[in-house]
Amino acid sequence: MNRPRRLLPLFLSAVFWMNLFLAPPMAAAQAAHVSPSLVSTVEADHGRFSLRTGNGVASLRGAAIAVKVDNRWLHSTDYGKPAIVKQSTFGELGAAESWTVIYPGAAGKPNLLYRLRVYDNSPFADLQVSVVNSTARTIGIQDIRPLELAAAKGIDLGGPETDDRVLSDSFSEARPAMRIHDLGDAPHQLHRGVEVQLVYNRKSGEGWFAGALTTDKFLTILRFHLADSSAAPKIASYEVDCAGTTELTKENSLRNARPEDQVELNVTLKPGQEVASERLLLSLSPDYRRQLDTYASIIKDLHHARVSAAAPMGWWSWTAYYSALTQDQALTNAEWLSGNLKAYGYNFFLIDEGYSIARGDYLTPNPEHFPGGMEKLEKQVTALGLVPGVWTAPFEVSDQSWVYRNHPEWLVHNAAGKPILLGKPLVDHLYVLDTTHPGAQEYLRKTYSTMVKKWGMRYIKLDFMEDSCIEGEHYLPNTSALEAQRIGLRIIRTAVGEKVLLDKDESVMLNPVGIVDIGRLSHDTSHKFETIKGAAFGIAARYYMNRNYFVADPDAFMVTASSDKGQLSLDEAKVSVAVAVVSGGMLEIGDDLTSLSSQPERLALMENHNLIEISRLGKASIPLDLMDYQPEDGQPSIFFLKENPQQSILTIFNWTDGDRTRNISLDTLGLKMNGTYQIVDVWDGKELQTCQRCVLNIPQRPHSVQMLKIVGLAPLK
Repeated sequence: MNRPRRLLPLFLSAVFWMNLFLAPPMAAAQAAHVSPSLVSTVEADHGRFSLRTGNGVASLRGAAIAVKVDNRWLHSTDYGKPAIVKQSTFGELGAAESWTVIYPGAAGKPNLLYRLRVYDNSPFADLQVSVVNSTARTIGIQDIRPLELAAAKGIDLGGPETDDRVLSDSFSEARPAMRIHDLGDAPHQLHRGVEVQLVYNRKSGEGWFAGALTTDKFLTILRFHLADSSAAPKIASYEVDCAGTTELTKENSLRNARPEDQVELNVTLKPGQEVASERLLLSLSPDYRRQLDTYASIIKDLHHARVSAAAPMGWWSWTAYYSALTQDQALTNAEWLSGNLKAYGYNFFLIDEGYSIARGDYLTPNPEHFPGGMEKLEKQVTALGLVPGVWTAPFEVSDQSWVYRNHPEWLVHNAAGKPILLGKPLVDHLYVLDTTHPGAQEYLRKTYSTMVKKWGMRYIKLDFMEDSCIEGEHYLPNTSALEAQRIGLRIIRTAVGEKVLLDKDESVMLNPVGIVDIGRLSHDTSHKFETIKGAAFGIAARYYMNRNYFVADPDAFMVTASSDKGQLSLDEAKVSVAVAVVSGGMLEIGDDLTSLSSQPERLALMENHNLIEISRLGKASIPLDLMDYQPEDGQPSIFFLKENPQQSILTIFNWTDGDRTRNISLDTLGLKMNGTYQIVDVWDGKELQTCQRCVLNIPQRPHSVQMLKIVGLAPLK
């Protein structure tokens, strides 16, 4: 599958540069573009750019660019006066004005260029930086910085910074666990995001958004640095870097690795060659949901996201058995699923880790747990009318595997030619498959085609892709970790065909888009309330990804009363189910199914036709309090889903350890106040009230959730 072309391919060709430098110089000290939503200016002397909202409330001022060349930073302010060309153009959001700012290199410096495109009728701009090696020698690029602000008030949202909240996406859905922080709640005085960052001021209502539109080569890392002061929090500086993954992997899979295995990305450019940063979408707006939704819609179209599949419903083995699953237990659960829940739509059956002898050797069965092998078992699963699925970690290789013992040359190496070891081992040593090596590529083809053609797999999970997304020496030179991952994913997609569902698990969020069908939004769940509560944070903060990046995978829900892995009250079991339902994605049971026969009130949660109908709709519920949740809640807790013009679903969580009461007016949900509404409890189907101009009074016990169906009865005008 082809990735979208850059907007600046060969942008710095000789003809282009000649035309630019022959263009008439700007007469004014500044030139400005004013749209109904965003005003942009570019300084003629230094090329710094600024953005502000049309009403002047929020602004970004004096932004510059930089590049790290041969491990030395070069800033645009280190260059002379730039050439600037302005022209009308079009982009994903329609008509726009484009600024092209060129810094010619001198004294051994490469040429720098950025293009800022500001849309005419929406509060968005996009930005990309290019570097061309105009020197006579080969140079190495470690980092391209499309945006840096060093001045105080470089970003001003029109309200006290104590009212700022920051949403910073993570390296993967779980590394680190997703949180939204008040500005002053910054570990080490730093708010760091990967690919997406949103800052919202609760007093002014204005928001700053920046998000990566591509992952062609680099990982986009966004950082707000706070002033080191005991006074009120203040933003000291801000930068957006396009670099390798090493900053993040050194905190994760390479945390305990040898220094020689913590390789930094170095993109070599011969004289005349160029490289571009990733494209960024920028926005200042009083509507942060519009910022997130617009960004997601561009991602969907730009990357041809695979979002048409129905959300799977079924069972998986991990939270029921973890790696101790045996083939007899698997078959017993398959028979129970087929006999009791298949009629409700639960027909996917996923076997997680433990069936194979080692990571990277998935075709060799674990002789203790699966002596009969997977082919026979999966044919039995299929005969029960179920859709078989299996877990893999596609790019990790154990030292117990056939690949490691026979083909160490298929692994990502360090500069000394040694395979890179992923940190401190838990059980066995893990390495990373070099997806650019022809032998490794054939291994992937054989593994995944066998799973599909011989085992009959129709659903495959792809796990630990952030752990294996490391920089290093590849068979194909100048390949970044993100490029290598995408090469491997395309090989897998080709091997399994178009109809098999691929589910990305534990990876950078954007990189697999357009190749996988389903994607995890949160960290792992479990039979413990605190884990479920934490997972809900990721599902809320990434609601916009469902059906734009891929179909949401909220991880498994659990309903059983007790197990050796934890105990959930009935209220907490409802919370677990509701968290999955509001994601708009798949429903995946994580219990030992045989235990449900003695727990009919728990089984009824899975059989609830209201919940199944909501799930089949495939729409994410909108977290209404995403950036302005109450301090006592600690995280978003009010979700709203407009199913159709006449019917909506309101979901309210009480995450606290005490009783909680909400008073919610229907007009705050965007419902017509002159209508008549029937309010129905989703859990038991009972009508609670019929009303006009309703203000819902919702008392809740600790660790509970209320789901209400709001049905318009009278014609709404």
